[in-house]
Amino acid sequence: MKYLRTVQLRDTDAAGVVYFANLLSICHEAYEESIRSAKIDLKTFFTNSQVIVPIIHAEIDFKRPLFCGEEIEITLKPILLTQNQFSIDYQVWQTLLTNGQEVAKAKTIHVCIEPNTRLRQCLPESLLSWIKD
Repeated sequence: MKYLRTVQLRDTDAAGVVYFANLLSICHEAYEESIRSAKIDLKTFFTNSQVIVPIIHAEIDFKRPLFCGEEIEITLKPILLTQNQFSIDYQVWQTLLTNGQEVAKAKTIHVCIEPNTRLRQCLPESLLSWIKD
């Protein structure tokens, strides 16, 4: 899946470059768009009283700075880790660079839990289908 976005002023820090946590947030936007594109209703998914899927790990590496107004493309690849856990690998590209230069890599790990007990449970079929596609 590919997600296109323009870097906004609000994404940058006092030095004028994208703040690391904001790029993780943009990656999360790409995740949301990907599951929406898979016909998973976002409102139902994020307010489900039976299942929640929090992020338990996040990391990001920058190869060059990103600035306000730059166009970026994020590709993401979900990977099933266990029956209740998956990761997403993100690659961030600056789309105006003719050599297709990668500017950052990120990764998030998600776990499926029952909201009241906080115990792990199997991923729902809708997410398993999204991961496999």
